[in-house]
Amino acid sequence: MEKMLLIRGVRLVDPASDTDAIKDILIRDGKIARLMQGSRCFGGEEAALDGGTEGIRIIDGSGLVAAPGLVDTHVHFRDPGFTYKEDMDTGAASAAAGGVTTVVLMANTRPCVDRVETLRYVLEKGAKTPIHVASCANVTLGMKGETLTDMDALVAAGAAGFTDDGIPILAEETVRAAMEKAAALRVPISFHEENPAFIENNGINRGAASAHFGIGGSDRQAEIVLVARDVRLAVETGARVVIQHISTREGVELVRAAKRQGADIHAEATPHHFSLTQEAAIQYGTLAKMNPPLRTEGDRQAILEGLRDQTIDLIATDHAPHSAEEKKKGITEAPSGIIGLETSLSLGIMKLVDTGVLTLSQLVERMSLAPARLYGLDAGYVAEGGPADLVLFDPEEIWKAEYFHSKSSNTPFLGKTMKGKIYMTICNGRIVYSRG
Repeated sequence: MEKMLLIRGVRLVDPASDTDAIKDILIRDGKIARLMQGSRCFGGEEAALDGGTEGIRIIDGSGLVAAPGLVDTHVHFRDPGFTYKEDMDTGAASAAAGGVTTVVLMANTRPCVDRVETLRYVLEKGAKTPIHVASCANVTLGMKGETLTDMDALVAAGAAGFTDDGIPILAEETVRAAMEKAAALRVPISFHEENPAFIENNGINRGAASAHFGIGGSDRQAEIVLVARDVRLAVETGARVVIQHISTREGVELVRAAKRQGADIHAEATPHHFSLTQEAAIQYGTLAKMNPPLRTEGDRQAILEGLRDQTIDLIATDHAPHSAEEKKKGITEAPSGIIGLETSLSLGIMKLVDTGVLTLSQLVERMSLAPARLYGLDAGYVAEGGPADLVLFDPEEIWKAEYFHSKSSNTPFLGKTMKGKIYMTICNGRIVYSRG
């Protein structure tokens, strides 16, 4: 790692301390050593830096924003089992290029993370990357929705939480038992809310998009019925429940009502669900096919309102790499999912900050502080003595999404003009990404 870094004259946006001010940030041995007023540091305070600035790498932060490194709690790195799509190293490189310094991996790998041995493999491999890699474990053995995993042993081995993401758990008694155990262990439990009874050809919304392709599609009730069940169980069990990648206005309202009842309930919005509608699926085909699908403009507006009033308190990408060959298949055969790590901050700036839905500080809070707090991670804030995990970016700079560090490029944003350019990502005091 760099022994000492000094970022000069940067605009620090830190929701944890309610800071939005010009600062100089001194980093030493992987920690934030000093936060100083940018207008004074190199006048009256320079002499206090252990003999001045000799031996310190100085980074000019003028015109840039520094924020705590982003924390993405819904990510697929596809290892083990699907490393032709992504692997731990390319996933970490993609995260760093997107300003993400901490990820929480999903457990739907092959084998899935339903045993301690697989979890240890994932965590040990993740520890060799330049970013922080945490992982969820599965709720049920084999993701079959029947028998609970040894949740005690998995938490003891380092599981950040539990999810069968990718497959809904249909049996209410299984969900209740899992929530009760997660509550006792004091860890989050997350749910993929798509009841297959309401789905024919998943990944495309039942409506204009399914009619365009001449297929059945995914009805909105698939999400609504399971969200209704799980917010009720969250109230009854006291579990810390996460509704993953919410897509319907009814789902948003169900979460809002449960929060009013005092439930420890949380909801994710993905950048694609707050940016796009089913019209994108019509335009881009399989590149805009995902579970749950892109829905209507009314649903998108409800997600924006949910972000505005904190009904939706997390922004997570559901980064889901697939090969070009897979995405070239027909609309019913191609897998669902898009990549998102390298475009998430820009989409937040364009679709949320520039439109007045959130302030820049609120965007950073949803993408860093809130997810870190939910999972009990030492991340999401900038303070003396705290972790030196930072993203430096220009919120105004225009760039084109032409190249990704991921192995995959399955996204409708490929080739699109974006706003908000990342200049540098620092993790553990080390520069892990720098704009070329």
